[in-house]
Amino acid sequence: MQPSEYTPPPPTAPPPVGWRPAVVIATAPPRSLPPQDHEAIDAAENAARRFTVAVAVVAMLTLTVLLAVLYGQLLA
Repeated sequence: MQPSEYTPPPPTAPPPVGWRPAVVIATAPPRSLPPQDHEAIDAAENAARRFTVAVAVVAMLTLTVLLAVLYGQLLA
């Protein structure tokens, strides 16, 4: 296998006189966020957690009753 010979890229033409890259206009700084009511957020999170736990307990009780009925039918 012969070593390949490097060929440089073709020459490029310089840009026209007076050419400049596009200028991006600076945007306004972001607005400040409204204040948050941390106590209300915490209360809402606690209520959501209680609701989630209640739904999980009801689902587990339902599954337990269904399994008891199913096993009762299989054993009878």
